[in-house]
Amino acid sequence: MAAERMRAGERPAAVAASFGLQRAWAYRVQAAVRGRPLTVLPARQATGRPRTLTGVEERQVFRWVHGKSPWQYGFDFGWWTRTLVQALIAERFAVALSLASIGALLARVGLTVQKPLQRAYQRDPVAIARWQRETHPALVKQARKERADIAFWDESGFRADAVHGTTWSARGTTPVVHRPGQHQRISAASAVSSHGAFWFRTYKGGLNGLRFVTLLQQLLRGRKRPLHLVLDSLPAHKTKLVTDYVATTNGRLTLHFLPGYAPDLNPDERVWSHAKRTGTARRPLQQGEPLEARVHEQLAAMQKDKPLIRSFFRHRSVSYITDC
Repeated sequence: MAAERMRAGERPAAVAASFGLQRAWAYRVQAAVRGRPLTVLPARQATGRPRTLTGVEERQVFRWVHGKSPWQYGFDFGWWTRTLVQALIAERFAVALSLASIGALLARVGLTVQKPLQRAYQRDPVAIARWQRETHPALVKQARKERADIAFWDESGFRADAVHGTTWSARGTTPVVHRPGQHQRISAASAVSSHGAFWFRTYKGGLNGLRFVTLLQQLLRGRKRPLHLVLDSLPAHKTKLVTDYVATTNGRLTLHFLPGYAPDLNPDERVWSHAKRTGTARRPLQQGEPLEARVHEQLAAMQKDKPLIRSFFRHRSVSYITDC
């Protein structure tokens, strides 16, 4: 551009000033292009400082971090930080990178900061795979043969003083959410099916065998089709009282237990997650308002929303459920 303007007759000093540069720069431009066509000066993108690690080494960093724990590399820490990645690169590649460079590297290879899911050490991957690939498909086949329904069961507790979610506030000022000072608590049990059916009951206190039998009796009341109920291995679910009651139903009710320490296999867990994120977390209890009434109202509204209930079965952790 400068060369074209000077060839058109503009003074070098004026051209240099328009670019915020010294007059001598314009004369260097004139000397560079003297007697040559301007096409020999194409604009090129600056290469910048070359990267310290090669592409192969960067992909190796991805394999170290993705799906792995720092414990596997001798670090006494449970999750990855830029400092740990920096130390690992220094140990394996003998290269010192700044924390800013580590952050840029991780972003470049597709790694982002995320809240990890928690998994119990006692999880049995073999048992989980067997449930997904063999046990549940066999259960679906059996239910179709018997013209029976399949439902997933779970229980959960609600607290009036529980805080879920986030809100906005000025930097350095913790926001305050006003809610009742009484420690109200209520429990709820529910059964959910992939076709959008949702049954629930609220109750006070903990769950034992007698209360579980009472809930099962209420669940079966008015049912015409046999029911296969999938649930976890909570001790209250396996008492002799429960076993004896199920035997008296003469096949109207059958219990099937999920693998241990695998709550993510149960879509009913999504029910509680949704209820707690959108209930008192979104609209705290008013003065004198009972928690049980609010929870019952919310679950009753969910019961009428079949598309919402069916959406809980589209989560990737329960994608093995094929009777939708």
